Amino acid sequence: MSDRHTRQTTWNNNKIATTVVIGEHGKRVQKLGDFLIQQVSLLTNLRDEVRWLRNELLFIQSFLRDAEQKQSRDQRVQQWVFEINSIANDAVAILETYSFEAGKRASRIKACTCICWKEKKFYSVAEEIQSLKQRISDISRKRETYGITNINNNAGEGPRCCTKIASSTSQSRDSSKRPLHLWNGGLGKTTLARKLYTSPDILNSFPTRAWICVSQEYNTMDLLKNIIKSIQGRTKETLELLETMTEGDLEFHLRDLLKERKYLVVVDDVWQREAWESLKRAFPDGKNGSRVIITTRKEDVAERADDRGFVHKLRFLSQEESWDLFRRKLLDVRSIVPEMESLAKDMVEKCRGLPLAIVVLSGLLSHKKGLNQWHKVKDHLWKNIKEDKSIEISCILSLSFNDLSTALKQCFLYIGIFPEDQVIDVENIIHLWMAEGFIPRGEERMEDVAEGFLNELIRRSLVQVVDTFWERVTECRVHDLLRDLAIQKSLEVNFFDVYDPRSHSISSLCIRHVIHSEGERYLSLDLSNLKLRSIMFFDPKFCNVFPHIDVFQHIYVLNIKGSGAIPDAIGSLYHLKFLSLRGIYRLPSSIGNLKNLQILVVDAGGFTCHLPCEAADLINLRHLDARYSEPLARISKLTSLRVLKGVGCDQWKDVDPVDLVHLQELSMHDITKSHSLNNISSLKNLSTLKLICRSRASFPSLEFVNCCEKLQKLWLDGRIVKLPHMFPNSITMMVLWFSVLTEDPMPILGMLPNLRNLYLVVAYEGKEIMCSDNC
Repeated sequence: MSDRHTRQTTWNNNKIATTVVIGEHGKRVQKLGDFLIQQVSLLTNLRDEVRWLRNELLFIQSFLRDAEQKQSRDQRVQQWVFEINSIANDAVAILETYSFEAGKRASRIKACTCICWKEKKFYSVAEEIQSLKQRISDISRKRETYGITNINNNAGEGPRCCTKIASSTSQSRDSSKRPLHLWNGGLGKTTLARKLYTSPDILNSFPTRAWICVSQEYNTMDLLKNIIKSIQGRTKETLELLETMTEGDLEFHLRDLLKERKYLVVVDDVWQREAWESLKRAFPDGKNGSRVIITTRKEDVAERADDRGFVHKLRFLSQEESWDLFRRKLLDVRSIVPEMESLAKDMVEKCRGLPLAIVVLSGLLSHKKGLNQWHKVKDHLWKNIKEDKSIEISCILSLSFNDLSTALKQCFLYIGIFPEDQVIDVENIIHLWMAEGFIPRGEERMEDVAEGFLNELIRRSLVQVVDTFWERVTECRVHDLLRDLAIQKSLEVNFFDVYDPRSHSISSLCIRHVIHSEGERYLSLDLSNLKLRSIMFFDPKFCNVFPHIDVFQHIYVLNIKGSGAIPDAIGSLYHLKFLSLRGIYRLPSSIGNLKNLQILVVDAGGFTCHLPCEAADLINLRHLDARYSEPLARISKLTSLRVLKGVGCDQWKDVDPVDLVHLQELSMHDITKSHSLNNISSLKNLSTLKLICRSRASFPSLEFVNCCEKLQKLWLDGRIVKLPHMFPNSITMMVLWFSVLTEDPMPILGMLPNLRNLYLVVAYEGKEIMCSDNC
């Protein structure tokens, strides 16, 4: 790689790093301002201290902007910026803790005692702020030493190159452990394998199928277990059995499962020949047409995998195919004038037929309006051109990332927390973005803003669509090269880090920790002095986080798997905004302390869970997804609820929902004909309704549906004796599942003026459905 290319790549990295850091810093300073406005109970002296702290950090923020514009590679400057972020984090954590404790004490003890406590707590907080002030003074001296100036002194100079803010301290692991491997990356190997795997012909020909992703860091036992679970299912008995097996046992068990079956197994993203060697003994050759497909970027891995195998080396796209792909991904082909087409063809040619580079370039240019902006993209790419006259794919990916707004950068980087090749639930990622504060508040619903962000990342080809339903993306994933980019850049700006069990390390500077494996070992690290904001456990074998819960006092996001009940200590995590619990069947009464909680998801593994009555005290809860067993008293107090899922008809029947004025989505199960659903008509803003009968039982009267004037999406699962004569005209999508109607539904449904999607599954017993011209 040429020196010029090295310098330019560093320039790209610099710009990414500082922009995200400034976005994070700005949010924390805003939090201090909000704190001053909301906490009127603060003692005067403490208010003055907080105001000083906020103003000082605002002042420092202007120097951060100057650092962004200087393209300095001085390691001292990099450390200076990290120290600022650390102070802002600590300030918010200290004051949030004070606020909560003050409010809690005030509600419990007498006023005079409360005043005494506040005085005591005041001195504690004041001492911590004094320590922060000393650190800020040190930072100010360093700023003068390093020659960082206020941006206001340089007004009118225009944007310059930006500085690289990369972690170089001993606490942060070397990012070279996660390199951007580019050999034929983005050529479409996984895409082709996935199309084969899901094609109808393959489904019919191979009754037994499994897909595993190997990648560079793999564990043979985990791979064997994943194949077995794909074939045998994830029953409790199977999972318990697998945990007792050695590698040899797993290999024998898998061979035994497959020996009488015709199977197809895809082994995706193999980097080392040893990885395939450790697996292939488990695949018997029953001479029945079974197949194993291996995808790899390494030619030697493909050639040595099996002497009897067939190697299909994907070719690069021709110029004509490349241009066709570019045009198909372009958002507005009609806006291209001849001069722009000429520029685009030059850039597409330099992609040398690599599909990922082409679609990302198309997504980037789709958001650049006019000939002048396209010229700027070409000029930038030409500065990074290689000796063979092609463009490095990393340059195109980085350029597209640089073009995102700060909020979109954060959203894209956050997708890197998920394990490689994992299908991401869109509702989940949207809730995580909201809880992390990436989604700005305004007149538009936060969920809708977040969905718009996701759709823009999709339009830019930075995120791939996996599945859609009701005209919305429900599942997505990110290409492994783009995931590598997200992880690399996240490390550079301390956005998040993934625990590395091999070195038993994780960055102490990152406020977001991700654990993909060996969660017990992660918790053996000294985490006591960290003010972590997010902890995401993806380790399927780990379920005992709660003894360490006191470590997580400042977190906003907690995604964990447990076992059975959880302790009262969960109620001390009062900053929590997102709580996802898997394998939990009982929540303690202390859950009601989580006044900031916005999203609560409880998955009891197919069973019902117990929600205490104190759950009704979650005044900021927007999304509740929990299949709970007993009526939740006072559920109407949850006036912030937008989504309620998992509620049983027995739990709903006595609810007066008139105060649930914001509820837009309701999902209810276990309905029988003896129940009345008429109180649903009180939900005046309801737009999505899913009703499921118990064991194919019949619905009670559905006439109430016509009173839901804003209803757009309706799912009815169960027998319908008689379809209502009237539905609201607002309905755009409807599912009738096992309705077993005896009368043709189309004379009624065909009159709905806005109905676009209609799914009928065993909905009508008759032989003919008559659709009028209006349908």
